[in-house]
Amino acid sequence: MNLIIGSHVSYKNSTGLVGSVKEALSYGANTFMFYTGAPQNTTRGEIDKNLTVEAFKLMKENNIDINKVIVHAPYIVNLANLNNFDFSVSFLKNEVERCNTLGIKYLVLHPGSAVNCPREEAIKNISDGLNLILDNNFDVTILLETMAGKGNEIGKTFEEIKSIIKNIKYQNKIGVCLDTCHLNDAGYDIANFDKLLDDFDREIGLNKVGCIHVNDSKNMRESHKDRHENIGFGTIGFDNLINVIYNERLENIPKILETPYVTRDDTSKEREFSPYKYEIQMIKDKKFDSDLIKKIRG
Repeated sequence: MNLIIGSHVSYKNSTGLVGSVKEALSYGANTFMFYTGAPQNTTRGEIDKNLTVEAFKLMKENNIDINKVIVHAPYIVNLANLNNFDFSVSFLKNEVERCNTLGIKYLVLHPGSAVNCPREEAIKNISDGLNLILDNNFDVTILLETMAGKGNEIGKTFEEIKSIIKNIKYQNKIGVCLDTCHLNDAGYDIANFDKLLDDFDREIGLNKVGCIHVNDSKNMRESHKDRHENIGFGTIGFDNLINVIYNERLENIPKILETPYVTRDDTSKEREFSPYKYEIQMIKDKKFDSDLIKKIRG
């Protein structure tokens, strides 16, 4: 099976896309996901085209397919809420254009939160916003992420995602990102993943899946809490996540880790360390290492 595995990586204005590629390669990855600015705000710097060209060259040399690389939109934009609707649409139009400039074809988006409005109205707002955003000549697809259902989040069920997608004018530019932690916390059974895919295929269609976020969960199923855990250390479990990653129905779909950094119990200046190199190796070996956290901590 062609395994396309990577993780969230940083993106800095000083190093641009080439810095993101180098970080991904240090983890043994052949894809990656990044924010084009801080995930907590909408401040964005200029894109250095020279660094982007250098990144393309580096990806080609290391067999990273740019068509499988993912950008994630910041959390704070909310198409469901009319109070911030115009700003969210304007920002996401710009983010789609940035993706196009960087050569990225997929932008993952949290659908939004129904604040001070019924869920049906929020869903309509999201569809309306997406139709405005996708009215362009760019080859960029927005992937709606499945959500855990925390608070008033939209997208906690396949039915809600379907309700958004069915009203999108540009069907060739809309898809879905499945998140294993979110699915678990929303109430879906990852241990019975083929049934889950059957249900998704019936409601939306597997052809709409453009990305998988692979995360274990700190919480029991249907908790609606959305707290990621390192691979194999949560309630979903290593074997169940391996079955997701290596499911033949999702071959050639990029799998992205968003698991927590590990805190080192010492007085060093840099205390948080990425687990991705070790988790990706476990995934490639299909073998759980219960000492993973100890190894990262040193």
